[in-house]
Amino acid sequence: MPAAPRDPEYGNGPAGEPLTPPVPLAALLSDRELGLRHLAGPAAAGVHGVHASEMPDPSPYLLGGELLLTAGAGPAEDPDGYVARLAGAGAAALGFGVAPVHEEVPAALAEACARHGLPLLEVPPRTPFSAVARAVGRLTAEARTRELRRTTEAQQALAAAAARPDPVPAVLARLAASLGGSVALWPGGRTAGPELPAPAREALSALLARVGREGGPATATDRAGGHHLAAYALAGRAALGTATPARAPGDHTVASVAAVLLTLLTAERPAGAEAAALTRLLLDGDPAAALTAGPWYAVHARGSGDPQALAAALGTVLLDPDEGGARLLTDREPGAQPAWRLGVSAPAAPDALAAADAQAGRALQRAEAARTPLARHADAGFAGLVGEAEARAHAEALLGPLSPALRETLRAWLAHHGSWDRTAAALGVHRNTVRQRVARCAVLLDRDTDDPDVRMELWFALRQG
Repeated sequence: MPAAPRDPEYGNGPAGEPLTPPVPLAALLSDRELGLRHLAGPAAAGVHGVHASEMPDPSPYLLGGELLLTAGAGPAEDPDGYVARLAGAGAAALGFGVAPVHEEVPAALAEACARHGLPLLEVPPRTPFSAVARAVGRLTAEARTRELRRTTEAQQALAAAAARPDPVPAVLARLAASLGGSVALWPGGRTAGPELPAPAREALSALLARVGREGGPATATDRAGGHHLAAYALAGRAALGTATPARAPGDHTVASVAAVLLTLLTAERPAGAEAAALTRLLLDGDPAAALTAGPWYAVHARGSGDPQALAAALGTVLLDPDEGGARLLTDREPGAQPAWRLGVSAPAAPDALAAADAQAGRALQRAEAARTPLARHADAGFAGLVGEAEARAHAEALLGPLSPALRETLRAWLAHHGSWDRTAAALGVHRNTVRQRVARCAVLLDRDTDDPDVRMELWFALRQG
């Protein structure tokens, strides 16, 4: 089964966050040491990796975005079908190595690449395939370094803007310039950057209202009017929106920093309200006197992100960071966050926060054991663990990347305790097909299918389908 093609701008990362910037095909063609030559198909493409294969159909082994290198054995019998399968799997380009099998690139292969829109490159005899792979790795590392530098400079510029006499419009203007797009603050209608076309403007307004409402998500994304849209919840039901013609890997980090700053700058309650609440709690020892009725959620987090940005995304300033993690308290139901693994308590009243904190700690342990981005406290007992509505929602979120055929294969494989032969017999396919499909499931789900905790979670999720 072909891989799902990789989105060249957003990628298949969590929450729509783009992957590492692809290497432009032009950068490889301009490398004189490689000596690559463009023969057919589009001249522009983004390369995310290199894969060499002489199989007649290497598409099941592609994730999308690869430059596939071949010496000509694979496409020899059916050039058109070979290229069609590569294009369907999302391959970025095909590199054909002349010699020892062929002295020149077959004309039928060039015609097929032109017909299916797949860039075709000639790899000269003096250029090893490994040299092409190393060049892509080097260019990828350089792109990561440039993106890290851009993100760091943008964060510093946002902090400087927040210190200006009129900080909110300064932060918005700086964010728009850093992202190369438009931004909006809701409610109030403050904007910065170029005017958006009507479809993008209307879709962004809908996103802002969605994350700004009570019980809404902390973040949301969409596409409209040729723009990538994102919205971030701020304090007091406010929201920040961004719209960019393209999306770079560091954009989410930059926007999250701006969201933290704008949360602090636009909070409707007095600046000392949280400090006053904590003071009452310390002096009186009574959470009910310090907090509203709630309900409240205790959150334990482990990850590599910025704790302040995490707090802003969860709509709270009640944060206790520690090495590699944090504890938080929020009155908004938490959702999964990029770069974090979360354990979330059941909704609790202020006088039950100690129990909620313990629940969140245990939930985080379960999330780490199952390698899931978020785990919530569940009531004791089997029924509480697999409540129908919650179980179905979790199963759909977990299994969303899998096609029906992949789900069927994974269910059969788990039912037969990981036996390739018995699963193949039950499905009426070859055992290698089962291996390929289960491996594809592991990639799409980003799970280790050899882990018994993962197998257990997948089995219960598949039972809900």
